[in-house]
Amino acid sequence: MAIVYEKLKNFPIPEVRQRITTRDVVFYALSIGFGQDPMDRDELLFVDHHKPLRVVPSMAVVLGHPGFWLRLPETGVDAVRVVHGEQGIIWHKPLPVEGEVIGRTRVVDVIDKGPGKGALLYTEKQVWDAASGALYATLSSTTFLRGDGGFGGPSGPVKPVHELPPTAPDLVVDLPTRPEQALYYRLNGDDNPLHADPEFAARAGFPRPILHGLCTLGVVCRALLRAMCGYNPARLQEMELRFSAPVFPGETIRTEIWRNGSFRARVLERDVVVVNNGCFRLA
Repeated sequence: MAIVYEKLKNFPIPEVRQRITTRDVVFYALSIGFGQDPMDRDELLFVDHHKPLRVVPSMAVVLGHPGFWLRLPETGVDAVRVVHGEQGIIWHKPLPVEGEVIGRTRVVDVIDKGPGKGALLYTEKQVWDAASGALYATLSSTTFLRGDGGFGGPSGPVKPVHELPPTAPDLVVDLPTRPEQALYYRLNGDDNPLHADPEFAARAGFPRPILHGLCTLGVVCRALLRAMCGYNPARLQEMELRFSAPVFPGETIRTEIWRNGSFRARVLERDVVVVNNGCFRLA
């Protein structure tokens, strides 16, 4: 089945209601690596539910998550060849430690890069408070549909890329991932088998399951909180990045930060840039 532009652009993605508990907040933080150093008092504020708990801002990516809806045959998408390309988050207010949220996801556009060149799927998710109607976060996502170009859709407009400074980064933060981290992270609601099933990963062209792009984003967010925010979640107002290569669970992610609000990340073991063209804004 091939993509039908109007059908995919208007695809009905059901809204998701989610009850958040302190257990969810702590688990998310653990799933992106918080708490690896039991003597780090700053990180314990995100994982010790016996203290006033802080929510990692990047948890917005898993709240009200609609799941891997692109695997549905009626989308027309080759789900085996789907790759997360870009992610942006704008925080309108701090995320809650407990309560109920509503996630509303919609397709913004589908860009046809041409036969053999794939397609770009732009989506937006907003996370709302179910009781008050307050908006917590707006998230923009680009998904690269590697097997789906040439369906006759529009060729643009394509989202512009943030350019990094030509100078050396001002700050560097190294954070390790764990070999089983993708298996933990997928319990947040992203159950794409690419991150767990070796055979599925092989069909997608990878030697082994890869870490979720949004888990890598969480590790980078953790680095920004440490280096730029003094671990104060309210200071981080916006971040956006491009996924440039996969991370394999167990690798060390080095986040390189410029004080002008730019960043990128690489894995030390292979010296490969895995996140590029990143930008952030502080309160």
